[in-house]
Amino acid sequence: MIQQVEFRLNARPRGFHLVTSEIIAALPRPLPKYGILNLFVKHTSCGLSINENADPDVRTDMNEIFNRLVREGEPYYDHTFEGLDDMPAHAKSTLCGVSLTIPISQGRLNLGTWQGVYLCEFRDHGGPRRVVATIIGE
Repeated sequence: MIQQVEFRLNARPRGFHLVTSEIIAALPRPLPKYGILNLFVKHTSCGLSINENADPDVRTDMNEIFNRLVREGEPYYDHTFEGLDDMPAHAKSTLCGVSLTIPISQGRLNLGTWQGVYLCEFRDHGGPRRVVATIIGE
């Protein structure tokens, strides 16, 4: 069985945002007993990641780390038309990635105890984000 749905995540400010429950709510039911879920965000200035879902300090720390790794306004950037945050957002998206694969076991996403799915928003005002979810399973 293969199913595919496309859904929208609400606009968020720059940062790392826990969106696990939003994603689960957007998936068709029931999920297969066993399989995989692939998530793909259709944008070049944000990303998806799996990380700590309990302590919100992790999300703020991740944002600080990425902002220090890829700084705004570097003099060597040629792509500057869309604002100071745009080119760094593209670079951060490449570093982070735009897709995830999560196992499905017993009809549920098989995430670790402290794992959650993040929307990594790298623009100050990125807008709503489109995500394609592909479910393969039995």
